[in-house]
Amino acid sequence: MSSALDQDTQQTLMEGRDTLFAILRSAQKDLQKVFVVFLIGFLATFWTLRTYIWDWLRGITESRMRAEVGDSFDIIATTPFDVILLQAKIGLIVGVLIAIPALLYFTRDALRERGYWPQTPIPRWKVALVATFAVALFAGGAAYGFGVFFPFMFGFLAGFGFDAGFAPTYSIVMWTEFIVLLTISFGLAAQMPLFITALSYAEIVPYETFRDKWRHAVVGIFVFGAFFSPPDPFTQIMWAVPLMVLYGSSLYLAKIVVTAKRAGARVRVRSVARSHWNVLTGLFVAGMAVIYGYHEYGGRTATNDLLAWAGSSYRILPPDAGIVSAEVSLLLYGAIAGAILATVGLAYYVYVALEAEVEPAGTAMGDPTAIDLGSLDAAGIRAAPPEAFADLTEDEAMGYAGAALEADDADKAQAIVDRFDETEHLRESEDGDEGSEDERAEAETTEAGGLGDRTSRAGDTFLAELTDGETDSDDIGGYYTDIVFILNSLRSRSFRIVLTFIIVMGGVFAWLYSGGLRDVRVDFYQRLPEEVTADSIGVITLHPVEALIFMVKFSVLAGVFVTLPVIAYYAWPSLRELGVVRGHQRSIFIWTGALAGGMLGGFALGYSIIAPVTISFLAADALSAGMIISYRINDFMWLIIFTTIGIGFLADIPILMVLLNSAGIPYNSMRKRWREVFITMLTLAAVFTPADIITMFLVTIPLLFAYGVGLAVVFLVTFGGRRDLAPPAEFIT
Repeated sequence: MSSALDQDTQQTLMEGRDTLFAILRSAQKDLQKVFVVFLIGFLATFWTLRTYIWDWLRGITESRMRAEVGDSFDIIATTPFDVILLQAKIGLIVGVLIAIPALLYFTRDALRERGYWPQTPIPRWKVALVATFAVALFAGGAAYGFGVFFPFMFGFLAGFGFDAGFAPTYSIVMWTEFIVLLTISFGLAAQMPLFITALSYAEIVPYETFRDKWRHAVVGIFVFGAFFSPPDPFTQIMWAVPLMVLYGSSLYLAKIVVTAKRAGARVRVRSVARSHWNVLTGLFVAGMAVIYGYHEYGGRTATNDLLAWAGSSYRILPPDAGIVSAEVSLLLYGAIAGAILATVGLAYYVYVALEAEVEPAGTAMGDPTAIDLGSLDAAGIRAAPPEAFADLTEDEAMGYAGAALEADDADKAQAIVDRFDETEHLRESEDGDEGSEDERAEAETTEAGGLGDRTSRAGDTFLAELTDGETDSDDIGGYYTDIVFILNSLRSRSFRIVLTFIIVMGGVFAWLYSGGLRDVRVDFYQRLPEEVTADSIGVITLHPVEALIFMVKFSVLAGVFVTLPVIAYYAWPSLRELGVVRGHQRSIFIWTGALAGGMLGGFALGYSIIAPVTISFLAADALSAGMIISYRINDFMWLIIFTTIGIGFLADIPILMVLLNSAGIPYNSMRKRWREVFITMLTLAAVFTPADIITMFLVTIPLLFAYGVGLAVVFLVTFGGRRDLAPPAEFIT
């Protein structure tokens, strides 16, 4: 029997296994040392967490909270083993991270034999310098998180939840994992200068790429922040701005390093310092003067006042607080500041000298293959010699064209594609490959059609690979073709569709964010029976961003529900042309009105009767057992939504089934397709409900019951399916 893995994959797995065994054999005699390093890291972390870290993290969390918010803030353990298991988990992670360098060091001979270790010895001072730089950057990113980001963020999040009536009672596991995740993300993000400089120096990614793609970097920073920081504008800005500044600094550092590499042998630091000794001396004197003026004219007092305002206990001491006199301290501090300024000035003059020695990038004079197509405009592309496109692959050509389109230069993109196709056609002619008449006609069509025909050809190729050329309506090719046809009809209206979604989502989020969540809670409590008071039902946030995440989810759902009728309106002509539905496009207004009426009626019933009765029953049952009720905001609010809007959604299912029957979906098809409907409902419940299988089935079963009620209604309306409200659509038949 042939293996399920190809030969290359098997070879790779075997090499990885052999390398792992070699590492273990090589480190066998030193495993005790590695284990001791791991044990030291584990025990030190466990003891530090137990003795210092919890109180320190709590102090940072509470440092920017208002007094009333801080009084209500608490950290709880939801299980008896939360604290000790959390300490052990963090200790294990730290111990492994500390032991990995030791393991690699003791197995360096085995790694060198297999090519995973540098064959040429690297000076230890370089390794130490890079390691120190990486550790310092990580520490700087973490320091920004603990010193600036965390205090303001927790103060804002806890205050927001408290104002909405939800007690900030964080789970110690969720709270710690949230802090650790953000700390690691800040530390890794702070490695940007080292990362960009290393890639640029090794020429893996040219410095010019990082420079030209700064817009993509800004978008990536905000996307990265959307995953690793709370979803509110305040913390997003506090996250993104330092990273953008860091990216700019990384570009400048990479430029210095790359320039030094290109012209380092032609510039001597000593000669540059000798040429600009007067300016460097002036910078040194200026540094000493700044320190003197800072201490003599109120700079220390202003800094201490700023630290007090920021909630920090650190204070700058007067110069005479040390073991030496004030004069000696000022002289020492001034010398340090002057040396720093002089060093920066020297680095600037060295960089200027290096840049003057570097030849323009990307240039070999007289070599047409060295032309940088990305730096040319459309006229330059058309005027470039054919040799500039001779070694260009199709992927590279489309990459240049895509970059031009991103820069809103469609003319340049079209010119690149035309010149590449022209060069390719000439190359085929020179090889003597005449080809058939059809091939020549296709080449001429491609050359004239440019980007549009190339995209169409790529789409046809993808479809052929996916469906083996079959496009009947009963196979996947037919479904793919129909879906593409419908999506193409929506493409011209995509701006309106997206704008509708953004307006609704943003409006709902802004309403909830500005007090709507509090108003809903207060109004709902007033509808509870008298035996269940608002004070007896507590709502807490176990996770710092739980309230914000709920608002984002609800806003997205609201945007989707409001946008669906808009999508249906614009897709109706295409659906009718395919034979899926019948009737005029204006039918969507009738559908929207009927479904909106059913939704509002069900919502009114659920909000006034079903939701208060359900929650009061559950609360009264718990109170009678002597329990303290503290619902999570996520569970409590979704329970309200499911018993209010959910009732309206259930009422809409029979209405929607009648409307579908009037559009050409027969009763028999609805009855026979109940299994597909059940799977769809189960999938939607798994995606849009809390991560609980019981909740998923509690949502799916009422939906399936509503579908059964809808079948009964359609059965009565159509006389058992003998007289549908509209003839079956062509797509069904």
